[in-house]
Amino acid sequence: MDMPTNSFKQALTRDEAQIGLWLGLANGYCAELAANAGFDWLLIDGEHAPNDLRTILEQLQAVAPYAAQPVVRPPVGETALIKQYLDIGVQTLLIPMVDNAEQARAMVRATRYPPEGVRGVGSALARASRWNSIPGYLDKADAEICLLVQIETQEGLNNIDEIAAVEGVDGVFIGPADLSASLGHRGNPGHDAVQAAIENGIQRIRQAGKAAGILSANQTLARRYLELDCTFVAVGVDTSLLMGSLKALAATFKDGETPAAPSSVY
Repeated sequence: MDMPTNSFKQALTRDEAQIGLWLGLANGYCAELAANAGFDWLLIDGEHAPNDLRTILEQLQAVAPYAAQPVVRPPVGETALIKQYLDIGVQTLLIPMVDNAEQARAMVRATRYPPEGVRGVGSALARASRWNSIPGYLDKADAEICLLVQIETQEGLNNIDEIAAVEGVDGVFIGPADLSASLGHRGNPGHDAVQAAIENGIQRIRQAGKAAGILSANQTLARRYLELDCTFVAVGVDTSLLMGSLKALAATFKDGETPAAPSSVY
C-alpha cells in the first residue's frame, strides 16, 4: 500500500488556486455531498462546529473516494489533540488563533515525528499508516503534512512576517470574522479598515513565499482575494447555504418573495 499523497499541499506549492467550502454540519453524509460538488478542498471545522474525533473520522472516510481534499481545523492548537487528528488520517491542518512565530514553531513540532518534532509514535493504532500497512510510513509522513496557521488578531497581523517565515508552515490563513472584531469592527469584515488590513496581510504572506488563504461567502470579496493571489479561498459554508435555501423556499410560498442573502464572512 502506497503512502497517501497530499495533493492539496502539492497544489499550494505550484501556486494553483484552490476553491473550498467550510463544513459545519458535522455529518459524513453531508460531507460526501460537498465532496461530490466539485470543490478542491473542504474544511472540517472542529472549532465552531459540533465535531469531535469520531465525527471528523466519519467525514474523512466519507470524502476519501473523491478528489476534494479535507482540511481540518481543531478547536485549539494543542499537541495531544493534533496527534490524534494526524493518527486518524488528517494530512492538512488549519490551526486557529496563532499570534506569533513561537506558537507557529510549536505547531510545526506537533506535526512532525522525532527528532524533528514531538508527534507521538503509535502507527500500529493509526488509520494514517493503515495500521502499519504502509511501508516506511514513519519516514514518509512528515513530507505529506500541510500546516496552515490562522491569523485572527491585531497581534497576529503585527507578527505576520515572522509567522510566515517559520519553516514548516505551508500557508497562512486570515480569519476575517475574528480579525474584524479584533480591529474594532465586530460583525463588519467588509469595513474599509479591515479590508485594508487583510489585503496588506495577503501581500506580506505572499512576499514571504507562502500560500495565503481566506474565507468569504461574499462572492465579490472572494474574487478580489483570488485576484490578490490568495492560493486557497473558501467561498461558502454548508450551514449558511442550507439555511439560506430553506429560508428562501419558505419565503417564496409564504411571503411571495425571496429574501436577500445576508452579507457575511459565513
